[in-house]
Amino acid sequence: MDDALARSIGERVQFYRTAARRSKAVVAGLAGITPDYLRLIERGQKVPTIAVLAQLADVLRVSPGELLGNRAATENTRIKTAAGDAIYQALTNPGAPIDAPPALSVLRRRIDDAWSTWQTSPHRYSRLTERLPGLIADAEHAVRASSEQHTTSRRPTLGCAADLYGLLRTVTKRIGRVDLSLLAADRALRCAEAADDPVRLAAAQWNMTQVLLSDEEPEAAEAVAMKAAERLEPSLATGSTDAAAMYGAVILMGAIAAARNGDAWTARDRLRKVVPLADRTGERNTMWTAFGPTNVAMYAVSIEFESGEASEGLRLAERVDHGQSPSIERRVAFLVDQAKGHAQRRDFASALTLLTAAEREAPEDIQYRPAAHAVLRNVAQRGRRHVAAEASQLALRIGLPV
Repeated sequence: MDDALARSIGERVQFYRTAARRSKAVVAGLAGITPDYLRLIERGQKVPTIAVLAQLADVLRVSPGELLGNRAATENTRIKTAAGDAIYQALTNPGAPIDAPPALSVLRRRIDDAWSTWQTSPHRYSRLTERLPGLIADAEHAVRASSEQHTTSRRPTLGCAADLYGLLRTVTKRIGRVDLSLLAADRALRCAEAADDPVRLAAAQWNMTQVLLSDEEPEAAEAVAMKAAERLEPSLATGSTDAAAMYGAVILMGAIAAARNGDAWTARDRLRKVVPLADRTGERNTMWTAFGPTNVAMYAVSIEFESGEASEGLRLAERVDHGQSPSIERRVAFLVDQAKGHAQRRDFASALTLLTAAEREAPEDIQYRPAAHAVLRNVAQRGRRHVAAEASQLALRIGLPV
């Protein structure tokens, strides 16, 4: 017997049966097998015959391929693939321009609108991914057209490009193209350096830390974040609120990186360091980093979860009004963090409540977030019967095989 195949089929049969809210006795009876035989299948101790597999698929109203693990691509998967391919093409081979480059004011407005959509729309993936390839091509065209200008004159164009690449970093990460995320982060750094804007350069370095953390390189992420803070320190003396907010944002990334490196005390020290800055800046959202008192409080919760202190993280989370954050991504991430903490404590009902709240706030976002998928699988497989059934229904809604 192929043990891996048996486990895979068993898990999927149990998932679809639970999602359908049917007992083993009912499904077994309709499929023409005994409940004991179905129990052995679900435990991965028996591989069903082709005839039994077909009967189970018919009863559970799925295809036999879905029970075997050959699930047809979901709409979500198709969107991710198509969007990733189109963005890749625009980044690597945008083609010769047909028209004159857009006016700088128009380009700036389009990039700001794209960022606003990304941070505020519950349907940001479907609304934004179709617009990005054309925006990338126009930005590339504008940068090339500005190459003959004096360095000072072309800085605003380079600043626009840096901002767009910062957006691309987070979008491509969410659609599963980490390769493009790194490429976008690198281009953002190059454009920000050429634009000679200390705050924008720190934002580009903030983006790079995000990529490094996603790539499980916390030591490199910590080095980039703390170097960015060091380079930005002279700008703090000018009294710039944006510089203060950006400084706080990169310090927070350094705190998360330290926590992932196993240095919880350094992480907490860095967080305490930026509390006065957040009080001074208020809810600023400089360079779309959402820095402010709410974000600092959210990071305090994340640091405790990263450090394995789920109880303390959940206690701190109770004090946070996550609705004050200007970024839907941060709000969803905060809900998923709490769900993860509850799952660590085996409170699967509370974990499911938070995942459901995240789905209500941003239906598409929960589809694209691997951390949410991991918690949802955990709840569906380990929660009590009614909780597991509801988790399985949520998994079906977002096209996630459990």
